[in-house]
Amino acid sequence: MIKYNLICEREHEFESWFSNSREFEKLKKKKLLDCIYCSSKKIEKSIMSPMISHSTNLDKPQNKFEKDLFKEKKQLQNIRRYIEKNYEFVGTNFSKKVREIFYDKNSKKTIYGTTTPKEREELAEEGIDLLSIPWIDKEN
Repeated sequence: MIKYNLICEREHEFESWFSNSREFEKLKKKKLLDCIYCSSKKIEKSIMSPMISHSTNLDKPQNKFEKDLFKEKKQLQNIRRYIEKNYEFVGTNFSKKVREIFYDKNSKKTIYGTTTPKEREELAEEGIDLLSIPWIDKEN
């Protein structure tokens, strides 16, 4: 089983499980997928971060892999804290706001938020470079 974060054309986000990675494409092609909120049939995979499950406590790393993972987790938590402290959260309005800043050369505003894969592609076509950061829970 595999879980995907999905998004519809109206930007509703939701999760769904599939028997394997090919199953999503097969169901999408046959138009058997629909949004759980608005019933739209235009469904895409959303940006996902991998989840790692481990039976030992990651607060006490056991081997080199776990020590490296623990270090990276701490770095990601520090990055999140820095961004939340120094950038303005604009949520799903990110595409609109980043365009305003990009085309106003005098703007020094720093923002963060979310985009759909389609919005991200459109921004890239306009020459607007974005940086995606794995966003881990504060209590993760």
